[in-house]
Amino acid sequence: MTGLSRAFALLLALTLAACNTADTLAISPPSPVVVEGFDPDKYAAIVVDASSGQTLYQANANASRYPASLTKMMTLYLLFEAIDEGRVARDARIPVSANAASRPPSKLGLRPGESIAVPDAVNALCVKSANDVATAVAEFLGGSEENFARMMTAKARSLGMTATVFRNASGLPDAGQRSTARDMAVLGLALRKRFPHHYHLFGQTAFAYAGKSIRGHNRLLEEAGIDGIKTGYIRASGFNVATSVRRNGRSLVVVVMGGKSAKARNGHVADLIDRHIPRGGAIPGVGIAFR
Repeated sequence: MTGLSRAFALLLALTLAACNTADTLAISPPSPVVVEGFDPDKYAAIVVDASSGQTLYQANANASRYPASLTKMMTLYLLFEAIDEGRVARDARIPVSANAASRPPSKLGLRPGESIAVPDAVNALCVKSANDVATAVAEFLGGSEENFARMMTAKARSLGMTATVFRNASGLPDAGQRSTARDMAVLGLALRKRFPHHYHLFGQTAFAYAGKSIRGHNRLLEEAGIDGIKTGYIRASGFNVATSVRRNGRSLVVVVMGGKSAKARNGHVADLIDRHIPRGGAIPGVGIAFR
């Protein structure tokens, strides 16, 4: 082999080595975002300016996650829609099947053959996150929970929630039920915009039912300016929350997923609000829009 040939061979080997290195770097998975009190494999968060739709912060915002009881935001969206369109009377009663009554906690404790008034069902979903009520609503509006889940997914697509699939109305464990922090923010914004006359119900900390005061578990509602929206937890998701805040003339929607505890989740939400409520600072070219 001549000197020129050897030089060419060496150059080729170095070029291939560089390409292989570049390919390896290109396919290496990104390092997980580490936030104290969160599982790195479950953590996701997004902060959106509710007025402009601009994203102010995001981490794993498009990563597939289990929504847990944030699912009930869509169950309520479809119930609010049915009420406003006259398909469900405000004083209607929703029958409770054996299937609905058998759902595990959190639940209201409804019995098969009972019925629940629409306003009570709304309160039970907003405040108590009652799984038995979610299934009863699904069967009432969709004929079956399976069909209602298809309606939920179709509505998600119409709102621009491109990465969400619903399998049930409650958020109880199902490997096929997936969403993202971004999609949950889209849903939160849609609820605020489309149903201002219902939206205030998400801000309740308790409601009266059957002579009892039923308290909720969203401690963030005790913070200044926070007016909703929904908490959620299953083992596969960690502690999730979608939060709406209006403070100092500004308005945000914050979604956080994957907390190891409600305390860690709530503390992170409070920190994100404090960091982003005073100013804009939108991520260039990144925003949220829903149809």
